[in-house]
Amino acid sequence: MKKKSIRDLNLNGKRVFVRVDFNVPIKEGEVTDDTRIRGALPTIRYIIENGGKAILASHLGRPAGEPDPAFSLRPVAAKLGELLGKKVAFAEDCVGEKAESAVQMLEEGGVLLLENVRFHVGEKKNDADFSMALSRLADVYVNDAFGTAHRAHASTAGITEFVDEAAAGLLMEKELDVLGKVVESPERPFVAILGGAKVSDKLPVIKSLIEKKVDKLLIGGAMAYTFFKAMGYTVGKSLVEDDMLETALEIKKSAEDAGITLLLPTDHQVVDSFDPLNSRRIIPIDFMNAGLVGLDIGTETSAIYKKALEGAKTIIWNGPMGMFEEKPFDEGTIAIANAVAEATDEGAFSVVGGGDSVAAINEAGLADRVSHISTGGGATLEFLSGEELPGVAALDDA
Repeated sequence: MKKKSIRDLNLNGKRVFVRVDFNVPIKEGEVTDDTRIRGALPTIRYIIENGGKAILASHLGRPAGEPDPAFSLRPVAAKLGELLGKKVAFAEDCVGEKAESAVQMLEEGGVLLLENVRFHVGEKKNDADFSMALSRLADVYVNDAFGTAHRAHASTAGITEFVDEAAAGLLMEKELDVLGKVVESPERPFVAILGGAKVSDKLPVIKSLIEKKVDKLLIGGAMAYTFFKAMGYTVGKSLVEDDMLETALEIKKSAEDAGITLLLPTDHQVVDSFDPLNSRRIIPIDFMNAGLVGLDIGTETSAIYKKALEGAKTIIWNGPMGMFEEKPFDEGTIAIANAVAEATDEGAFSVVGGGDSVAAINEAGLADRVSHISTGGGATLEFLSGEELPGVAALDDA
């Protein structure tokens, strides 16, 4: 699935409309995590260096299809200016007179950030009129927002119907290259680590990985309890999807039939539901009783999973091993982060995606010890599941 790259475009003197992902946390008017902004810098600089005019569009939060100061991108323009070391203009709307006037004033090599595209209901509806209005600001279109590529919105898909050229930005291009390699020709042994709360959230990617015959599949997080209950274990008050019990058994059998090693936790951190603050302990899975709640994998499981990564050549990890947002139930996830980093040091190609998994890598200071940190959450999962992403499909073929 080769798509046209920004490198294939003549940008000199052109208005380059770039869909970026600047959906960043803002507190008291200040950006508190600029990771996503930094991710777009190579594409923005490429446009500047090649004489183009960078017109940036993004969503922020979930406004109700109308202007809301709480979701304004103005603070992002200020932060982007700091990172670029040059002034970034800001348009108070993303379409219409204000936007068009701001674009007209932009010089070659200039950068303009448009106001939140979700201030208009036409964005999420992929409305043709709104898409056309966005296209009036563009000579060429570039999508560099892989994290939103699984959404068929006006700024990710609809606009491409009204521009002559639509290409992938450098960040998007990297995501497609890396994830494409994992999907199409992973070097083996190939190990997948999946966590999170629900089997249903990961079901398509689990099925896809089994079909592609991943060598090992490591399961963690609350979704493990759905497997355990289906297998007849006591799970206490742990989170379970009762409507997925049969599916869990089908997954287990499919993995066994395919010769895939499917690992589930052997021990876990639990608390007593009647005294959660003072009852934390690590016990074997078999010792669970009706009053307990499982909140993280245990130290034995962490060691087993680390061992399972030894000798791996390709690793993908998506989803936390426990209730990562509440210490000390982040310990299992941090242990896996360290194990993935160590396996990468030994020669594995590692891809980490999903908010909590990426947060664990960053929190542990290991970002430079994994091969690729994916900017997509749902988009990464859908891509790995073999689903077509609207924001990618809409781009011109190479």
